[in-house]
Amino acid sequence: MIIWGTASLLMLSSCVTTRSGYVPVEGGGRIYYEERGEGEPLLLLHGHSLDTRMWDQQFKPFSRHYRTIRMDFRGYGRSSEQREDLQMTHMDDVLTLMDSLRIERAHVVGLSMGAFVAGDMLAMAPQRLLSCVLASGSIRKGSPGPSEPMDSAERARRDAEIAALKQKGVDVMKQEWIEALIKSGGSKRETMRRPLTKMIADWTAWQPLHKEVRLFYGKEAWSELKRKCPRVPVLMLTGAAEHKGSQPQELLYLPLGRKEELPDCGHMMNMEQPDLFNRAVLEFLRSASR
Repeated sequence: MIIWGTASLLMLSSCVTTRSGYVPVEGGGRIYYEERGEGEPLLLLHGHSLDTRMWDQQFKPFSRHYRTIRMDFRGYGRSSEQREDLQMTHMDDVLTLMDSLRIERAHVVGLSMGAFVAGDMLAMAPQRLLSCVLASGSIRKGSPGPSEPMDSAERARRDAEIAALKQKGVDVMKQEWIEALIKSGGSKRETMRRPLTKMIADWTAWQPLHKEVRLFYGKEAWSELKRKCPRVPVLMLTGAAEHKGSQPQELLYLPLGRKEELPDCGHMMNMEQPDLFNRAVLEFLRSASR
């Protein structure tokens, strides 16, 4: 169902062209978004524990060429929290956002968890994509999707994991996660510390403290990708400090797909090496629009 109603918080001042608002989504939730620029739509999908701010070094540069939209997934940033009793997926929230903003097709750039969502879109709804950038992630091939709900054994495992996390302490977990993200990087990795620390400090950590529903199509998406072999231009980006050499399986089923490795950066490549990342993405988008 298409939802057209959006609450919009327009111009902060007459000289600022960023627009922001909320879109209602299934189950009484709402998704926060910001948009800037004109032209073909470009969606930026953030990583786990982060929010729209991880795209601070892309939002304005990309908006010079595209109608650029960044959003907070449900459970992150300024969007509403997730629920254990509501089966939803991040992909379906993205499609609702697109419908609400009257976007039929868009370029999609996802990093880490955002790439899981972009991968779901590529497999399950390729007709909504102009192109797709999968950075530091792709389809969660081995993860069960919504058709395989959590059984009693998995629920018991999650209860044990949640209890262990509470005993350990959420702040300890957050600091370990920050260090892991930074450790994956190259020579400029310390430049990420302050913005990563700020976002992760603001994160509610709802996800590790609750039993999440199936938020990704996972194995279902992988099956659909192999069946459809979508003719969507796809760029798979990896950081040389994190991954080396291997050819992604996805490229076997993506006739218009290719891989590129960015030097001297790791998992959070867009924050660590923004100039390299921006150049690679913009060059790909220009070629995809021809």
